[in-house]
Amino acid sequence: MACTIPFNPALLDTHCIVDARTPLEFAEDHLPGAINIPILTNAERVEIGTLYKQQGPQIARIRGLELTCHRFPAIVATVAEAAAGRPILVYCWRGGLRSESIAMLLEMTGYPVVKLAGGYRSFRTLVSSFFESVSLPVQLVVLHGMTGSGKTEFLQQLPQERYTTIDLEGLARHRGSAFGSLGLGEQPPQKRFETLLWDAFRKAPADRPIVVEGESKRIGRVTLPGDLYEVMAASTKIWCTVSVATRVKRLSAEYAREEYRQPMAVALERIQKKLGRTQYSELQHKLAAWDVPGIAQDLIEQYYDKLYYRVRKWEPEGTISLEEYTEAERDLAGICGI
Repeated sequence: MACTIPFNPALLDTHCIVDARTPLEFAEDHLPGAINIPILTNAERVEIGTLYKQQGPQIARIRGLELTCHRFPAIVATVAEAAAGRPILVYCWRGGLRSESIAMLLEMTGYPVVKLAGGYRSFRTLVSSFFESVSLPVQLVVLHGMTGSGKTEFLQQLPQERYTTIDLEGLARHRGSAFGSLGLGEQPPQKRFETLLWDAFRKAPADRPIVVEGESKRIGRVTLPGDLYEVMAASTKIWCTVSVATRVKRLSAEYAREEYRQPMAVALERIQKKLGRTQYSELQHKLAAWDVPGIAQDLIEQYYDKLYYRVRKWEPEGTISLEEYTEAERDLAGICGI
């Protein structure tokens, strides 16, 4: 029988992580870097669960064997190829029969394998505990500024040898605004977002500040977990300034794509009450004419700047201009003391 070991973040860097759960469970969340080798399909898991409740464990296990035994050679071959000589860590929901079955197959065929004690549930407990009381060993720097300032672009081009950057909007697949979902695909489930964020913090070196972009508690449909929002509010806050003309230019460059035309119309409709009838009508006409700079200008002046940071109840530790990113990085370094 394969050994069972408790979760340690170092395992993610040394082992091939195999998730034995169904594709549906895997899609909701999984350990970083894990591959999905489901021993049961989504429908089969429902069938086995029903048999277990109605007729008991023996009948359920016999049926499980009937459903899966023909897949065993392929399971072993797929895991072995993915492992490429690395030791293997297998888990399921709580370290039960699904991970035990795959671990037994791998052990019988000579591959080094261990099981995760408590399965995914034990990992999820660790992630939740991390965010319940976020404590970072390095300086956390938060970039604030008006919509269209270029904060995300600036964040992404910061030199990685001097800063750890975590793109919250990239992880959430949402820019946090009325048009925030355009071009970014489906947002991850909340648990998946939290795991991605936990892993980003896990990988952060201890010799440089972590830089993130200021966000609301909610980013689209996902929420900053635990007390992270409060920790960000108490961190080193940087106010980013930039001219309206530059903001219009940057927003236009980001959104002037033909495939965004219809989603932009839908987004405008969602905020029409906040815009008012007259402004909404004007924006519709500009959208029909594909006047993206005009749309950006109107949204900045009539919507974004009235909605966000209208009353700022805090003072920043420093202010930088994002008109030119190289100079802004030098200013940021001076504020951070690096």
